[in-house]
Amino acid sequence: CVDQLLEVSYVLSQGCSLHPFSLMVASSRSYADFTPEATFDIKKVDLHRLEEGPPLTATLTREEGLKYYRTMQTIRRMELKADQLYKQKIIRGFCHLYDGQEACAVGIEGGITLSDHLITAYRAHGYTLTRGGTVREIMAELTGRRGGIAKGKGGSMHMYTKNFYGGNGIVGAQVPLGAGVALACKYLGNDQLCVSLYGDGAANQGQIFETYNMSSLWKLPIIFICENNQYGMGTSVERSSASTEYYKRGDYIPGLRVDGMDVLCVREATKFAADHCRSGKGPILMELQTYRYHGHSMSDPGVSYRTREEIQEVRSKSDPISMLKDRMLSNNMASIEELKEIDIAVRKEIEDAAQFATTDPEPPLDDLCSHIFANDQPFEVRAATPWTKLTSTS
Repeated sequence: CVDQLLEVSYVLSQGCSLHPFSLMVASSRSYADFTPEATFDIKKVDLHRLEEGPPLTATLTREEGLKYYRTMQTIRRMELKADQLYKQKIIRGFCHLYDGQEACAVGIEGGITLSDHLITAYRAHGYTLTRGGTVREIMAELTGRRGGIAKGKGGSMHMYTKNFYGGNGIVGAQVPLGAGVALACKYLGNDQLCVSLYGDGAANQGQIFETYNMSSLWKLPIIFICENNQYGMGTSVERSSASTEYYKRGDYIPGLRVDGMDVLCVREATKFAADHCRSGKGPILMELQTYRYHGHSMSDPGVSYRTREEIQEVRSKSDPISMLKDRMLSNNMASIEELKEIDIAVRKEIEDAAQFATTDPEPPLDDLCSHIFANDQPFEVRAATPWTKLTSTS
């Protein structure tokens, strides 16, 4: 069967010998034969103003591994489909893709809960999914349709779910907003925290340092996370920052520098950071060293300031999905055929969502002023012409 042949191929590709009876054994395998849990060595985290850091090992259950794999594959395939639809001029306007950085979103979510809060910049599709949005809603939002997660009014940069305060288009502006959410958490005493994400391109913004100061003074439960994907638009970090040690930028705030391509490394570091915040110690700063495969946005081919060989090298050596897949296969936590079935299901989900996103109606003009406030009585808003009035509803 295909399953047997794929497993044999994988074993041989790893340079291992094949037992003569392995085919017979493989044919009778069931899910009960898989390893339910395994412990892996992970890269040591660099520390700033901390005596101890996250552990050097991470335990992964088979269930967690399959979940992480499916989520990362969904983000990857969703972004590739968005690339295709943009080039067909079905998606218009700004569009910033997240492929290559999947381990950041999935690892962070593995270290906090959905009752915690999260706010990010405009590369937000992955977080919209991990925060509870559906592929169908995200794709429809990208095409500006009524069934989109923001009713077709937000586009690529402005998507929201419960406890997710969206992608924000103003560079660095989401960081002080995140501190406001963290202040609310502390005020309410609900043991929740806020994760506030920004990129290396925003790391030199003055408002970020102002937010560090306030958060430290007030000991806010906030995790500042710099997703360092090596390039701010078309400028490398070495050309834009005198210091590229972003995890030390908080100065008096403790910091961690983490391998952002390893979902387990990100998860363990996030758990450590979350425990720090919940214990009342105040803010903590994480730098996730990651890499984006696409350009800054769809208007950027991504190869004028870096070579195709550089991108391919990262793909071949550090791809977050391949890394997790290899760990699971080499520790008998899944079969190649099982992961292939996930891939097929994900592709079908993406294609179905794309079909919906190209056929769902656009929002009517009457909806233009709706959803301005969450809870309010309807009121009239004058439109572009004085004889047209639009009613706003919540």
